[in-house]
Amino acid sequence: MTEDRTAIVTGSGSARGIGRATCLRLAADGWHVAALDVDGDGARETAELAAGEHGVQALGVACDVAREDDVERAIAELEAGLPPVGALVNNAGISAPTPFLEIEPPEWDRMFEVNVRGTYLVTRRVAPGMVERGHGRIVMLSSVSAIRGGGIFGASHYSASKAALLGLARAIARELGPHGVTCNAIAPGLIDTDIAAGKMTPERRTEVLADVPVGRLGGTEDVAALIAYLVSDAGYLTGATVDLHGGSHIH
Repeated sequence: MTEDRTAIVTGSGSARGIGRATCLRLAADGWHVAALDVDGDGARETAELAAGEHGVQALGVACDVAREDDVERAIAELEAGLPPVGALVNNAGISAPTPFLEIEPPEWDRMFEVNVRGTYLVTRRVAPGMVERGHGRIVMLSSVSAIRGGGIFGASHYSASKAALLGLARAIARELGPHGVTCNAIAPGLIDTDIAAGKMTPERRTEVLADVPVGRLGGTEDVAALIAYLVSDAGYLTGATVDLHGGSHIH
């Protein structure tokens, strides 16, 4: 199915982020790639890498997923320039460590605007075409924070927004399953991105690794590999939340 299908990956402009790694992995698997990010230059760089390394069609588009008009413009642009959309990876998101008692309403609202509203807007725009074509794969990037209640960096508003994606994924799986569209969520633990590298002291890193049975932080390529499976022909897997944490939160 990949030879004539495009995969959209939101939040894919960061050089060491999950989104870029996912674009490159999917391009290696033969998907054409649409990289969306609020950082348009980063998105275009991701697309250039995907096309240059793997010979697929790729397009990088600036897009603030929390803005409906921006989503409409970006999706219309990629639809005009790439094959039909077969997969959507909702990776765009923000995080903050603000303690619950210190979160002001604007910060709370912004977390949900990007993480939940953004996911809703992009999915709502793309899903009708998937239904019409009778095939689609949707992946939500949640977090182990949604399950355990807080993480290493994300606080209560982050946990709540990522938990919302778990319910959304299950509901979409129920509604769109009869039309050939699957929807699953991934709940990663700590992944070795620029965010983690910039905020973790060597002492904290040692402390974190002590609780990870596999003995290392997750890599962006680990997440990308799981996404590649979920958007493949795994058509009987839907409505699932897949933990990806190296065993640090076995339950």
